[in-house]
Amino acid sequence: MTKHFTKYLVGGAVRDKLLGRAVTERDWVVVGATPEMMQQAGFRPVGQDFPVFLEPGSGEEYALARTERKSGRGYGGFTFHTSPDVTIEEDLIRRDLTVNAMAQAEDGTLIDPYGGQKDLEARLLRHVSPAFAEDPLRVLRVARFAARYAGLGFTVADETRELMRQLATSGELEALTAERSWKEISRAVMEPYPEVFIQVLRACGALEKLFPELDRLFDNSLPKPAGSVGNRLLDRLRIAAGMQIPLPGRWACLLLDIGKDSSPPNNAHALVKRVNQRCKAPRDCQDLALLACDYLSSIHGAIALPADELMQLFKSVDIYRRPERFEELLSVGEADARALVSPDTPAYPQAEYLRAAADTARQVGIQPLLDQGFQGAELGAALDRERSRALGAYQRAFVTR
Repeated sequence: MTKHFTKYLVGGAVRDKLLGRAVTERDWVVVGATPEMMQQAGFRPVGQDFPVFLEPGSGEEYALARTERKSGRGYGGFTFHTSPDVTIEEDLIRRDLTVNAMAQAEDGTLIDPYGGQKDLEARLLRHVSPAFAEDPLRVLRVARFAARYAGLGFTVADETRELMRQLATSGELEALTAERSWKEISRAVMEPYPEVFIQVLRACGALEKLFPELDRLFDNSLPKPAGSVGNRLLDRLRIAAGMQIPLPGRWACLLLDIGKDSSPPNNAHALVKRVNQRCKAPRDCQDLALLACDYLSSIHGAIALPADELMQLFKSVDIYRRPERFEELLSVGEADARALVSPDTPAYPQAEYLRAAADTARQVGIQPLLDQGFQGAELGAALDRERSRALGAYQRAFVTR
């Protein structure tokens, strides 16, 4: 860095360093510089909304110190101002939480004008300024940080929760784009305590606005089986995190009970599809959520299925071309079963049974049927018969073990 401007390590890197956690990504703020000065120093511009540059050696991001002003609705409703005169304190005050509004100078000095270190020690997620309420995305971000740090005892400060409640009732959440919301939601469900994300959103009234289908599951006035559907959802998410299930499986765990909270059940498939589309979830997440909605009850009861129904189940979930997705579906089944019975349940016997059955079905070759002259629809029917026959033999052997 040249003598004309100064760099500061900011945000998550400072926070996690003070918490004694591994720092995986470093962001920098530059004070006293212009875009022209950055480019003359060899930095490559990449920012679209405001000046951000990549350092040529490390590839780390350097942003010019800036201020911001609310100019419209939603996450994008801001105008930014950059100038060599903007101070590090002015840059930090626009951030969401005090624990994210600290900086470290090149000599190691901590710049903490808003009490972030004190809040770290108190395990509090507290907003920096009233401007927090100008950005609805911060409701999701705070809930995500709560899901990340719940294991360290962090909670949301009362006054911050009140601002989140104001945002939830203001209509600003509805102005968020699906793309920005999904980025926060997908990161949140992959945190160590994804159930806390749902709890925090519900506590401030945001779950009702963002996921009314999920919020409904916590309505104790609705008829439901023994136990709360909402609490089962929280248990399933917690178990999925402990099993380190990837994102598609956790998304399926989140949506699994939608439409099944009343008697008779609503059209669960259509509701899950609607949430998928509204959130613009990636295709792999959408597909697994729909498969879990449609077929998880059959997977739970697979050991009792007749051979022909088991064969049809395998066709429906496409174990032949998508074996990895089938494994993900089994992991969702295990998380759900443990949430229904006990998180400490040591095994999910249906998974072992279905893996062996799937191997049996896959071993039925098509070439012998071609050699017999089967073609077209007749070939497909003959293949189904052979697979059903092989599965019947597997089931009889399984019973006698």
